[in-house]
Amino acid sequence: MELSLSPPCSLRISALNTHRNTASHQTKIPIKPTSKSFDLFFTSSKFLPSSTEIYSLKRSSKLAPNRHNRRNTIWACSQAGAAGSDPILNKILGFKDACWRFLRPHTIRGTALGSTALVARALIENRNLIKWSLVLKAFSGLFALICGNGYIVGINQIYDIGIDKVNKPYLPIAAGDLSVQSAWLLVIFFAVAGVLIVGLNFGPFITSLYCLGLFLGTIYSVPPLRFKRFPVVAFLIIATVRGFLLNFGVYHATRAALGLPFEWSSPVAFITTFVTLFALVIAITKDLPDVEGDRKYNISTLATKLGVRNIAFLGSGLLLVNYVGAVLSAVYMPQDFRRSLMIPAHTILALSLIFQTRVLEQANYTKEAISGFYRFIWNLFYAEYIIFPFI
Repeated sequence: MELSLSPPCSLRISALNTHRNTASHQTKIPIKPTSKSFDLFFTSSKFLPSSTEIYSLKRSSKLAPNRHNRRNTIWACSQAGAAGSDPILNKILGFKDACWRFLRPHTIRGTALGSTALVARALIENRNLIKWSLVLKAFSGLFALICGNGYIVGINQIYDIGIDKVNKPYLPIAAGDLSVQSAWLLVIFFAVAGVLIVGLNFGPFITSLYCLGLFLGTIYSVPPLRFKRFPVVAFLIIATVRGFLLNFGVYHATRAALGLPFEWSSPVAFITTFVTLFALVIAITKDLPDVEGDRKYNISTLATKLGVRNIAFLGSGLLLVNYVGAVLSAVYMPQDFRRSLMIPAHTILALSLIFQTRVLEQANYTKEAISGFYRFIWNLFYAEYIIFPFI
């Protein structure tokens, strides 16, 4: 009989014991002691294994081929148990998860994709000036942008704890997974690290643009100004930071690193205009999932004033204007854009937007459907930056 520390084995032993107990309490039927039956009884009881032993042998033979898998299972369980029993490791992993959620990953993806696409575009336009020595500088710039992004979304969470407990209870401060003191340390680190990196690597002009972005992110969330209370001003701040400053600043910094003066190109002018309007749509639609909490805390947004349906249609309409403009740009400026990519790509994105808006309408604007629609808007944002270097 094989012994194991795994849970299945304990169940097996329990089952065998149950079998023995059951067998011992079964009603005994007397058998007429004929010689043949007596011999059979004597043989089975003295020289053959019992029914319990036969069951055990069968179970062992069935489980033998799977011993390797069972050992792997036991090893994995022991590893999980070891990790779960280590309070220090649990705290580290928990803090890591809280910090990641604190950074709002969907905004980081937008920042990383946008900056990467603009750097790639500048390099495509000046292939002869590419130097491997600029790679470290490019990564330092990307880290600085992520720090700036983390500062802005972090400050917003610190001053929105009550609202987030209603609208976004999964965020780390609202969920109690990250203390306010730790959040303050993180945002201070992001701000200081970002400014130092930009100041040491990209000159005073880009540093001033970076500090302007941090300042706008601060007055958006922090009292007494807290401009997020005023829809129009809030939209303009978001559109300026995520639309104009990011695109213009990154492209300017890349050309400066290549030793070139700033100069608008048609594709860069297109993406800056496109994304600025897109950022305005994000600013409008971001309030859609938050209507319940905004109403509870008397936060005035277009969604609370005009209703979810009207804002969803407004956002979709503005994005369709964007896509129509992209198609017309390719039609009337074939020397600056690749028609074979610009026209079909933006047509497909526009049709998918119409379809998703219809899905939201059919779902009767439930909270789950609204959240899905908002995530889809961000996916369209990512898609634009993915195709931008190749247009």
